[in-house]
Amino acid sequence: MKRVTITEYLEIDLATDRWHCRSCGYDLISARQNYKEGCLVYPRDPATVYDPQIKGERYSFAPDKSVCVFVEFYCPGCATLIETEVLPPGHPPSHDIEIDIDALKKRVNYGQA
Repeated sequence: MKRVTITEYLEIDLATDRWHCRSCGYDLISARQNYKEGCLVYPRDPATVYDPQIKGERYSFAPDKSVCVFVEFYCPGCATLIETEVLPPGHPPSHDIEIDIDALKKRVNYGQA
């Protein structure tokens, strides 16, 4: 099995072309797809992440929940937080990592003696 580290919490198994959690080894989804589709998704009101009120001020640093949502992506196997992003409500997760699997296999000399 040849796994290549992509991020702190993600790796690709080049033998199966699959995303895996680096914490527990959970098989997330095909590495030819967006890894976020294989994660547990927790959309949060930005006010639960950012303090909605500055002490003694009438202004807030928390974005309006009608404008954006704070989204957390977790490993279904061990609940490690893999990624977060802020998106407009109803927007699909961004496809932030797209790997050319075939080129990666050649680069790491996969399958060669």
